[in-house]
Amino acid sequence: MDGFKKRLKKSIRLRLSFWLSIAVFLIALLAGTFSFVSAFNEAHELQDDVLEQIAALFDQQHLPLTHLDDSGREHGSDEESRVIVQYLSGTPNHQESTNTEAPLPFPADLSDGMHTLQLGDEEYRVLVKTMANGERIAVAQETDERDEMARESALRTLMPFLILMPVLLLVIADLVRKLFQPITLLSNEIDKRSEQDLHSIETKELPIEVRPFIVAINRLLERVSQSMDEQRRFVANAAHELRSPLTALSLQAERLADAEMSEQAHERLATLRQGIERGRHLLDQLLALAKAHSTQAEPLSSISLQDIYKRVLEDLMPLADAKKIDLGVESASDARVFAREMDLITLIKNLVDNAIRYTPEEGRIDLSITASEHDVKLQVKDTGPGIPTTELERVFDPFYRVLGNQQVGSGLGLSIVKTIAERIGAKVQLSFSDEKRETGLCVSIIFTFNNTSLKQN
Repeated sequence: MDGFKKRLKKSIRLRLSFWLSIAVFLIALLAGTFSFVSAFNEAHELQDDVLEQIAALFDQQHLPLTHLDDSGREHGSDEESRVIVQYLSGTPNHQESTNTEAPLPFPADLSDGMHTLQLGDEEYRVLVKTMANGERIAVAQETDERDEMARESALRTLMPFLILMPVLLLVIADLVRKLFQPITLLSNEIDKRSEQDLHSIETKELPIEVRPFIVAINRLLERVSQSMDEQRRFVANAAHELRSPLTALSLQAERLADAEMSEQAHERLATLRQGIERGRHLLDQLLALAKAHSTQAEPLSSISLQDIYKRVLEDLMPLADAKKIDLGVESASDARVFAREMDLITLIKNLVDNAIRYTPEEGRIDLSITASEHDVKLQVKDTGPGIPTTELERVFDPFYRVLGNQQVGSGLGLSIVKTIAERIGAKVQLSFSDEKRETGLCVSIIFTFNNTSLKQN
């Protein structure tokens, strides 16, 4: 019961259904009561009319009462109707039959008309009428029988209420559910959006009562979008502004390396150059991250993954050669997906760059493509140390790096990969290249059939 009260307090739809059901029930109860009372009274009026019609029949047709037995009822009559006709005391016919005991002791001074009399243990509804010949008769019926027949008639009028009220409650519940369906669909649509999808919500198909709320949300989305654009522009501008000083420092460090200096100075200069190089790499990653978060105007097109692999390998092969790493594509099979070319280049380039950085010298990095009827999967495997299972989720956070890692990096590579993958509708999965030894990193990018066009060559 407490759970229902909490749901009733929080849910407008449940509250509306509940109170509408209560209102319908109360109205049906009042209408049923009024209908029952009206039908009950109408049945009594009809029964009174029957008594009047019987009395009129005796008056018009001058029927004798000798056909009535000593109980005052007609031979073979319906026992349940219990209509009794007899002369009142004081009439000529009554005097002639003084030896016969009257079935009911009606008072002789009853006036003409309807009466309700208590005779012994029974209550009767009695009609007294003076006929044309001056004789007075009483037409009576037990009130218990009258009430029973009236109740049966009145209860039959309640049957439509009893049948239709549950149906009406179900109809109300269904109508309320359908009326709130646009809001449910809207919530599902918003829930499926990525954090970068901040376009306005359409209000054409929504109820008027909800539109002010949606307009307020659209204004909030617009302000959030503007704020995020300003942050991206700030990061991009800062990275561009810092590029030139770092490039100048790098050139000056190269010239300084040609000068004569002590061994200790050369060691310190090498450390300085590594720091400068790390700063330049960080700026490149910041620019890539800002671009990954920005809204792309470039349309989607069918892209060959093998072509992307070739372009990335051309750029990064010198880095792999410097560490004597065997870098290449495992198979010649190809697949095409609908995406933006620069997105795929940035995504794969970051994966391969990370693999080169964390793979030891004379290691191995394999790129592969696997296509099926339902999805296409590209993988980048390396023979590096891999990522502990406890760190698999956190490595996607910006600037997060696995503890104990001595490699030079910014901690933005996998964050960029995840951002681009979510925007193009792909999934990112991390696992070990060697599951038994739990070494090496295998990154899988999966494009499903729903959001890509797949074609295996």
